[in-house]
Amino acid sequence: MTAILIAEALVKDYSAGRALGPLDLTADGGALVALTGHNGAGKSTLLRLAAGLLEPSSGRLTVCGERPGSLAARRLVSFVPDTPVLYGWRPRAERVIERLGLGDRVDQLPGQLSHGLRQRVALALGLARPFSLLLLDEPFGPLDAAGAEVVAALIGEHVAAGATAIVSSHQLELLTAATHTITLRDGRLVDGRGQIVSVPGSDPPRRRSRRRRAGAR
Repeated sequence: MTAILIAEALVKDYSAGRALGPLDLTADGGALVALTGHNGAGKSTLLRLAAGLLEPSSGRLTVCGERPGSLAARRLVSFVPDTPVLYGWRPRAERVIERLGLGDRVDQLPGQLSHGLRQRVALALGLARPFSLLLLDEPFGPLDAAGAEVVAALIGEHVAAGATAIVSSHQLELLTAATHTITLRDGRLVDGRGQIVSVPGSDPPRRRSRRRRAGAR
């Protein structure tokens, strides 16, 4: 199966300290990956690196076989952050806009919309464009129950059609179709027992571990 996202010894450092990594991860085509962890665990950092909005400090990351942020990658990746910035409406989003209950809002400027409605608009635009990899950062938070269920259904439809989705969320009950759940703690992968998954070469020599693969069937 084709790998859509490959991270190898991926690290992101800031002046205040390490935000992510070292992290090894592979996500295959058709995977729905639920990304969990407490606030500050590194979830948004990973998504922004994959979207090309941040540069890795070290390691390797490819999305759809391309460098994140490159023109080729931007054509294949759709990213909706938790605090979206809207630049307007797109006609091709009309079908998704109707499903999200925004049909009567299309003439309003983004600044006239509430935070919840801005999130719906951003999701409509992100889900309407063509993509191979969908990156969503806390998409359900500002939505009501009905809106969250619609978004979850739309994500499932895209994955069923062959796309890969990586969704950061605290509401796992809305991601029951997830093929894999990944937990981050302090920027590192955690296994099902709550133990840090070490990356070869990142820790003192003990036991080498294989790269975590998400979405393998």
